[in-house]
Amino acid sequence: MPLTDKYPSYSYVFEEFDVDHDYIYNKSFTAFLTKNEKRYKNFYKNSLKRGGHLIPTFKSMLIQDGLSDLFVYMSMIESGFSTDCVSCKSAVGIWQFMKATAKQYDLSVNSDFDERLDPILATSAAMNYMHKLYKDFGKWYLVMMAYNCGEGRLARGIKRAGTDDLSVLMREKANYIPKETRNYVKKILMVAMVGENVSLGFDRMGNAVTQLYGENIVQVEVEPGESLDRIAEIIKMKPKDLLKLNHHFKNGKVPVKLPSYKINIPNDKVVDFYAIYILQKELRKYSKTHYLSHVVRTGETLKRIADKYRTSIEEILVYNPVKKKKIKKGEVLVIPVTQKVFEKFSKQNG
Repeated sequence: MPLTDKYPSYSYVFEEFDVDHDYIYNKSFTAFLTKNEKRYKNFYKNSLKRGGHLIPTFKSMLIQDGLSDLFVYMSMIESGFSTDCVSCKSAVGIWQFMKATAKQYDLSVNSDFDERLDPILATSAAMNYMHKLYKDFGKWYLVMMAYNCGEGRLARGIKRAGTDDLSVLMREKANYIPKETRNYVKKILMVAMVGENVSLGFDRMGNAVTQLYGENIVQVEVEPGESLDRIAEIIKMKPKDLLKLNHHFKNGKVPVKLPSYKINIPNDKVVDFYAIYILQKELRKYSKTHYLSHVVRTGETLKRIADKYRTSIEEILVYNPVKKKKIKKGEVLVIPVTQKVFEKFSKQNG
């Protein structure tokens, strides 16, 4: 069966990546597909098992950023959707960022966390990088090449070839670009054709794999020092599954030194998160679990002091051995207050 009949999605895939439709007849590409078809169909299925739940979020992010949602397949080839993937060259995460490139695109890498392992933040950085590469090279298949072999190596290859035409750059004997990069482009085109055949209903395999696609991933804000295990318990999720979405925290906790931080959870867990975690957080604000000291001044009464700190005389008496509710100038009282009041007076006192 001709590849054009076997993969009717090819025309859409090629259009999205600026590839000439005639490339489907390229002997080297045809041979690669024929030789590796079974292997990469299995790779596609296994990638979905690991990270199919990420695809809706990735596609949505790509589209909103003005990129083709088919670049999700580039991420698939980079890492097989393994969120904790580390290469032999020390590239890390879904998008396989090197440390220097990660920092260039505002991903933090330190002793507390490695944002290359955050699928959402890494995707945002990858999109920024792809926009930069497109601005430099002007074609989407060149973006794929540069992402793999680097801008400098691709620029030298184009200069040697005297053209940026895909068929010319992919010539094996000429070696204008590395063999790894030539195969990288072929792999992306192949899994994109497989995946879009499924999405468009041309492949029965779709019945087996589309059910693996999970809910969108969303980011929610948590407090410093928060444990992923506790969040998992709150949203009724296995800790190991939540960790897959948040491998960037090196000890399973949000660093204490941060004022707040966002973690990734499935969209269908958001209701539980807000119903329990946020409610608990709000209750802590209004429960009197913080304490201030107050030096009694001339003319002050317990009533005036209680009103000042939005508490009650009875609650002050619990923490202070005051007889007959009488207080003296210079006496130091312990005042139980809410988090909100505590923060207010802490700021006033420097």
